[in-house]
This record gives sequence, C-alpha cells and structure tokens, in this order.
Amino acid sequence: MGSGVYLTWVVSALVLGVLLMPILKPPWQKINMVGFIDLIRRYWAHIALVFSIYVWKDILDKLDRLIMANTGIEATPWIYAIEGDMVLWVQQLFQSDILTTVLTHFYVLGYMLVCYISVLYFAYFDDRWMSDRSSLAIFYVYALAVPFYLFFNVRVTGDHIPEMATLAYDLTPEINDWFTRIDPFTNGMPSLHIGIPFAVWLSLVKWDKDRRWARYRLFIAGYIWLTGFTIIYLGIHWFLDIIGGMVVAYIAVSLSEKSQIIWKVLDERTFNSRLVILFTSRERTYKWLKQGLKNIKNSLSSPTSRETGIAIFVVLILTSTVIVWDVTHQELPVGGVDSPLQTTAADGWLVSLDNRTEGVTLVVTELANPTIEIIPSQPLLDKNSTFDTAWDYVAMANESNVWIIDLTNLNAEPWILPADNATSIRLAEWPGYGVVVLLIENNILRGMTLDGDEVPLPQTPPNSELLILSVHENKLALTYSDKPAIIRLGQIGRTSLFDQPLNYQASQEENDVLISWGQIVDEENAYIVDIDMDHEWLVATVNVTAVDRLVLVDLQRGESHLLTDAKYPAHDPTVGFGLVVWASQDNLNPSNPIPSYLDHEICFYDLLSSAKKVQCLTDDDDEQRNPSVLDNHITWVTTDEDGQATTTIHSRQVILDTYSSKSLQIATLLTIALLIIYSRQKMQQGSTPIILEEE
Repeated sequence: MGSGVYLTWVVSALVLGVLLMPILKPPWQKINMVGFIDLIRRYWAHIALVFSIYVWKDILDKLDRLIMANTGIEATPWIYAIEGDMVLWVQQLFQSDILTTVLTHFYVLGYMLVCYISVLYFAYFDDRWMSDRSSLAIFYVYALAVPFYLFFNVRVTGDHIPEMATLAYDLTPEINDWFTRIDPFTNGMPSLHIGIPFAVWLSLVKWDKDRRWARYRLFIAGYIWLTGFTIIYLGIHWFLDIIGGMVVAYIAVSLSEKSQIIWKVLDERTFNSRLVILFTSRERTYKWLKQGLKNIKNSLSSPTSRETGIAIFVVLILTSTVIVWDVTHQELPVGGVDSPLQTTAADGWLVSLDNRTEGVTLVVTELANPTIEIIPSQPLLDKNSTFDTAWDYVAMANESNVWIIDLTNLNAEPWILPADNATSIRLAEWPGYGVVVLLIENNILRGMTLDGDEVPLPQTPPNSELLILSVHENKLALTYSDKPAIIRLGQIGRTSLFDQPLNYQASQEENDVLISWGQIVDEENAYIVDIDMDHEWLVATVNVTAVDRLVLVDLQRGESHLLTDAKYPAHDPTVGFGLVVWASQDNLNPSNPIPSYLDHEICFYDLLSSAKKVQCLTDDDDEQRNPSVLDNHITWVTTDEDGQATTTIHSRQVILDTYSSKSLQIATLLTIALLIIYSRQKMQQGSTPIILEEE
C-alpha cells in the first residue's frame, strides 16, 4: 500500500544526498567514513530537533482531519476568490504525461532530499554555526505553520477547482494510497515544500559570511524555483501558499537568531557532562535550582514586556488546546445503555437494542432532551430481533407478533399485529393511509396498516426471493435473488418495479492491486450487501468477493458511481440530511493487515458541499459500526478493545463544554489586560528620557 514506492523515495534521497556531497560541500573539506560514524554523536540534538517534526506531524495531521470533519471550516474559497484560475492555467499550459511522472517523483524525493541534506551537510562538515541556526529555522517553520494547518484549512487546488487535476496524487494507485494515508489534503497554507528550503536559503544568505556554502546555496535556490513550479503544476498548492511559505520562513529565521540560547542547554558537547553533574553533585544541582527559582521570582516581581509576551503566548496556547480538544471530542456515550447490540435513529429519537442482565430490551433516548426510557410494553426480544424507528414510532417484531409504539406516549397501548417469523421490519408511509409496517417473512414482502389491513406492494419477480429491503416514506428499494447486484425501485400501493443498475466496477489498475494482495475480484458475480435511501439519494454496498464497495446513486438522474476507494471495505451505509455516513476500513490490506487499520472508523460524505471530499469523524483503535444520520446528530455503536459496547452520539454542530466556554471567556478578558500591559511596557522601554535644561 504505497510502502514500495515510499521506500524507493527514501533510499533514493539518502543515496543522492551522499552522491551530491562532493559537489555541494565547502571547497576545502574532505569526505571520509569517519565523518558518518561520528555524525550522530556530535549532532544528535540537532537531528532529533528537526526530525521530531515527523513525529508530531502525524499527531497534528490526525487532529487536522478531525477538526475539518467536525467544523467544516476552511479558507479555500477565499484563496480562490483572490487567485482565480491562475494555477489551472499553468497546469493546462504545460501538462504532459512525462512531465507529470518526473515532477511527481521530484515532489516527494526532492523534498526528502533537501530536508535530509540540510541537516546532514552542516553536521557532517562540523559547521556548528550553520547547524545551530538552520536546524532551529527548519523547526520554527513547521511550528509556525501548525496554527494555519489546524484553524486555517486550505485544500489542494485539485480538490477545489473542478477542471484541476491532482496529477501527483493520482499518478498510480500505489502512490495514491501513500498520499491518502499521510496527507490530509487541507494543509495548503503555508507550503512547507517552499517554507523549509527557503528558510535554509535565507540562513545561508544571512550567516554564510565566507561563502563556503555558495554552491549549496545556489542548489537550494534552484530547488525552490523548480519546486514552486512543481507544486502549482501538480495541482497541490496555490500561489498564495508559496507566499505563505516564504513569510513563515522569514519569521522562522528571525526567531532562530533570537533563540540561540537554546544551544547552551542542548549543546551535545556538554549535555552529557551536565546530566552527570545533575545526578551526581547534589550541591551544584541545588545551587542551579536555587538560582533558577530566584531568576524566575525576580522576573515575575518586576516583569518586562518579555515576561508579559510569554504570558500572552501561554494563554493563547492553552486556549487553543481547549478548543482543539473540544472540537475533536464531539462524541458522547449514551448513559443508561448497558451493551447495545443495534441502534437506529430517526426524527430526534435514538433506539438501542440493549443486552441487559434481565434480557434484551429496547431503550429509547430523546436527543433533544437526553433522558433514557425503557419501553414499558414490548414483546420478548433477543439479539437477533428486528426493529425500526421512523417519525415518532418504533416497530418491533418477534416470531409471532409486531408491536408498534408511539414514542411521544410510551404508556399508551401499542398496536399489535400478527407476524410469521419476520426477519426484517420497516416503517413506511402510504399516502392517504398513514403509517404502514413492512415485513420480510420467509423471503416475501408483506405490508399492513396499523389497523391490520393488507397493503398493495410490488410483485416478487418469478422464481426469486427478496433479500434486502430499504424504505423512505412510500419509496422502496429491494434486491432479489435473481439479480442480486441490481436494485429494484418501487412504491407502496403499486405493483410495478424498475431496475436501477449500480456502477461498482473499479479500474483495472485498482483491481490489479487487490489481486496483487492475493484477493479474488469477481465483479461478474457481485451482490448487494446493504442499502439505504432518502428522497434524492441511495447508497449501497456491493460485494465483489475481495471487498464491499460503496456506491452512491442519484435517484433523480439514475446515475451511480463509486463513492470510496474501490480497494478498501465500506459497511453499514446510511444517507439523509445531505450526508452519506458509513463504517470504513480505509488502507486495509487483508493479506497483510496492519492492526491500526482493522477497526472501522465512521466516515461521511457531504452531498451539499462543493468540496466533495470523504472525511472521517473518528481515528482511534475502537470499533465503530452501525451509524445513523439525523438532522443535527450522527449516532453509532462503539466497541472498545475490551469488547465493551456503547452507543455514541456525535453532534453535527460544534458545542463547547461548559468548562471550555468559561476558559475561553476568562482567556479573552485576560488577553485584553495582558495586551494593555504589554503595549505600555513596550512604549516605556522604547522611550528616551527628556532632559529639561534651564536657560
């Protein structure tokens, strides 16, 4: 899943970095193996500082995906309003298959190379002056980019401009897999592909006084120009992203110059000895601590703008952390549900089939006023019982009876209708007759009004059995055994059906990837696994032996297409209120499963958004299945690593907890006060005393 091409890029970057050393090194320096052996010992702190970016980048990319999925906040339309189609003109003017292939590999390999050699070269040739400054500058570039990536999301150009293609991401299925796993596609502003090399170039311009690195400076300048063209051409970045990368680089270099005191602590030449003294010399350690506390006390007793600025920075960081935490934790477990087996939701009601000590019971939650109530009158249920919720009703069925209960009046007598081993039940609407109950009994569809009258329904095709039923108001979607990969559409009160074919075929390249994983792809004998529908859209999962594929159908036009990556499993689809929601196993290679990809995550597709991008609400090690979509909520069943199941409610609106709201209010008032103090201190520190002289 992309690991082959990634390994090729990494190895190529390492080898190329070594091969370029004789060309880009200072003229008088020599290269030998001793330098490589001693490199890490002499500069381990510099290397660790720069490459720590890759560790917390994974964490922040995960947060970025969750924030984007929960809030939908992005600045891409503003960027597009400023730039228009300039990036599209560049791509269309130069587009060719050869250029796309070459620049795609350069885009990744070149970036790895520059990040790698910008640390390696200065350290190998023992240029501590440049190592100190450039490594801090690279670190600051990413640190300064973090707030933009979390709160100022800008999508790649190929995801926003309809005619623009993401040439690099779609070059091959293997490359697409790799990019999909490591890139959230919303970290456009600022561009690190420009920011990091530009920071290195500025560092060389500023501090390479004897021009020992003249050839390397020229190399970096050429790389920046070529990269600028590459990221525009490949449909990844905007021109404003390049400007953002340059501005961030300039600020990073300035910060690097002002924070060289860091190396008084992290200097590898003295760090180990200071650690030894710290743990072996109590007197000196006590003296250090005492002096440090004294300095802090003196700073706090007579604060300058420096201390006030630090206080403002701390307040902003803590406040941002509170916001990030709440925005990425919008899921709440439903209390009072012991062990949900199934859930369904409709019109503000959540109904769970709960496995309690006294037996399997239906439990009702009103989402507007989250209180738990057990339905007082219900038939004998088990874990395989079927039930459905629609409007203000819930319907349950066992082997012999159907019970329909009004959720607005749980103490009222239920409607009780006969059943014959019903395996599925659905609530529907028959215009002129009101609510009706649909049952699948012995693979045959039967319908009844609440008074027990039979409802006319579409006729079962000859020599066929009903397999799957989905309902929305009076519309029906069914699959039969004679054509298990085709949906039949019909209506309550009518006997006719018409076929709705599904486009579940993948490209040959994607099927070849599945085959290379040892999977069997049998599209000719595919069959539908699950269906859901609303008045405009229908979603279905189709099994092609290797995987269940998610298909979206436009019911108005009769058109269908694959909604997710054809190589990865999708289950439990549901559609409504402009969203498609499902349980996904993205990036799962069944022949070599990585544990973190085995569990299901809840993902969605916003049918009303212009972004047309799949996003996921969860990213953890828990199992999430059986989602339902409501006007303001999404619900699902979460099972943790210990097998404990809970019903989860996710708010589609960002709701900050009380403690967060209070924290933000306090932070706002505190920031105002600190800014006043900071401004006053700055003015006083910068003023020149006026001496009045008598004539």
